Amino acid sequence: MERGQNSKKLTESQIEDLRLAASKIKGADRRAFQAEICSKYFDGNARKAESILGWGRKNVQIGLEEKRSGITCIGAQSMNSGAKTWAEKHPSAALALREIGEAHAQQDPSFRTSIAYTRLTAAEAISQLRSQGFNEEQIPAPSTMAVILNRMGYRLRKVLKAKPQKKSLKPTPSLRISASKIKKMPKESSA
Repeated sequence: MERGQNSKKLTESQIEDLRLAASKIKGADRRAFQAEICSKYFDGNARKAESILGWGRKNVQIGLEEKRSGITCIGAQSMNSGAKTWAEKHPSAALALREIGEAHAQQDPSFRTSIAYTRLTAAEAISQLRSQGFNEEQIPAPSTMAVILNRMGYRLRKVLKAKPQKKSLKPTPSLRISASKIKKMPKESSA
């Protein structure tokens, strides 16, 4: 069997399907899929997979090496990318904010759910953190504080008031008023 003979077995429809499938997968799973297809149809030749399927040759080569060695590569960017959250940057302020949130939280009055409601606003949380001695570098902007409170589970919801119990289904006696006891209202004259 000549090299590249397998690639002639793929129809245009199959090539489109393989491209679509690879575009839906990310990271190491994508490389593993590309390496499997490259091994099956192109005799492990990443250049042929690149020219026929349009996949990046380096990605296919990395996938083939991962398949051969059994070790999955993790890029440095994915390990070190992204900004730290406010809570990671300022753990003492985050702990103080959690205590403030717990102090303002109220259990659902029906006790049927574990949801806690709070009246704590972002502005109030900021002012309480300032009163505890945190400086301006440690305190986020009000819009960021609202996001942080939501992330911590202190949704900015109204506190529910206790609802009265529903009346029973038993008929209640109605008041009977006789027609003789109702005073007739004088008619208004139209002028």
